[in-house]
Amino acid sequence: MSKTLRIDFNNMLKENIGEHGLSEKEVEAQISKAKQVYDALEKKRESTTWRDLPFNQGDIVADISKTGEYIRENFESFVVFGIGGSALGSKALFTALKHLHHNELSAEKRKAPKFYVIDNVDPDKMNALFDVIDIKNTAFHVISKSGNTVETVSQFAIALKRLKELLGDDYKKNIVITTDKETGNMKRIADENAFKTFIVPDGVGGRFSVFSPVGLLSASVLNIDIDALLRGAGDMDKMSRTDNISKNPAFMYAALYVAAMKKGVNISVVMPYADGLLFTAEWYAQLWAESLGKQIDNHGNKVNFGQTPVRALGVTDQHSQVQLYNEGPFDKVITFIKVENPSTTLEIPVAPINLHDAAYLQGQTLNELILAELSATEYAVTKAGKMNMMISLNKVDEYTFGMLLSFYEVATAAAGELLEIDAFNQPGVEEGKIATFALMGREGYEDKRKELERQKNKKAEFIFDF
Repeated sequence: MSKTLRIDFNNMLKENIGEHGLSEKEVEAQISKAKQVYDALEKKRESTTWRDLPFNQGDIVADISKTGEYIRENFESFVVFGIGGSALGSKALFTALKHLHHNELSAEKRKAPKFYVIDNVDPDKMNALFDVIDIKNTAFHVISKSGNTVETVSQFAIALKRLKELLGDDYKKNIVITTDKETGNMKRIADENAFKTFIVPDGVGGRFSVFSPVGLLSASVLNIDIDALLRGAGDMDKMSRTDNISKNPAFMYAALYVAAMKKGVNISVVMPYADGLLFTAEWYAQLWAESLGKQIDNHGNKVNFGQTPVRALGVTDQHSQVQLYNEGPFDKVITFIKVENPSTTLEIPVAPINLHDAAYLQGQTLNELILAELSATEYAVTKAGKMNMMISLNKVDEYTFGMLLSFYEVATAAAGELLEIDAFNQPGVEEGKIATFALMGREGYEDKRKELERQKNKKAEFIFDF
């Protein structure tokens, strides 16, 4: 049993899974670069200030805690408006560390407002939100570092209009904004309206922002222990401050994953055996995809690097995806996440008479069953010669969860260095943003709109209308 967190990489190796595993030579080719990676990341600390968030936010955390307490005491619901990293961190914190049916609990049992994250512009979802909240008794956290995120601006405008109609001049208390410290439309709006405002620090990109006010305000409102969360993240960061890869699990993860990518393994499956960690896998998917999916390397070469992240859920996806993992191509690494001590235990009672073949389950627990299913799946994919690894959490609490998220952040940054790409930009996202501005008629994007209108006509024989 792990004390807090254990990571077992053995099933990445050829000696354990056979010919499709990593050889000593392939592993050594990446491990030998540990000092180079460490030095590069240390040089970037001033521009990657997300690594300092566990250590330098004393006053900010105090302000967040005070704001969180105010929202808990005065509002029935708390809504996050954001997209990508501005939303996924809050989702991961909420589902991992709170009751899985939090919003259905009574206010007495919740001890926190109902919680919603709106990270899309689907009109049905927005209207559904307004069907289930009392907008007068709802606090909104609007998150956009640039201040120009079209989805978040649109969500905010809709909510703001309704708040003003219902509350008149008293609407300001319902809004908190997190944005850039100096520039952008959201900063201007916050200043003009004197909204409560938090800052996304320079050097903290959206997908690395969970330990900033972007994620911490949600944590505070939900009564999550921020200090323990940051302490776990900080301890993992300290563990990563060495080029001795045998003591640096994040670097080891990066080295093995990059070795697998160099071998043609282009899919990364994260499969937690805990429903509460499914959105952690989704948070990871953005972190890994947006950081490492790059066309150009640091030397200007066209490389088209990247690895497609896939989120799966054990045991559920044993009955959907695992058939592919076992018998399909050797193009995946599967990371299992185990929770050794869930927060509750549930015994399996005597089986009904018509289920006598299940009598062996009597007196055992769902806890034992889910771990047996995990071990069985790990055994099956290993026997099939597929690369896999195991992350074991003793339990899911704030400290351990902070360690896990920090581990993934540092591992992603280290993988970027090994691949010699910029893990902190996202040029592939910008083209779609610009095209959206043009299609929605934003001033200054007229040429792009004309370009879009000049797209080649599609062949009628490949279109079916019913």
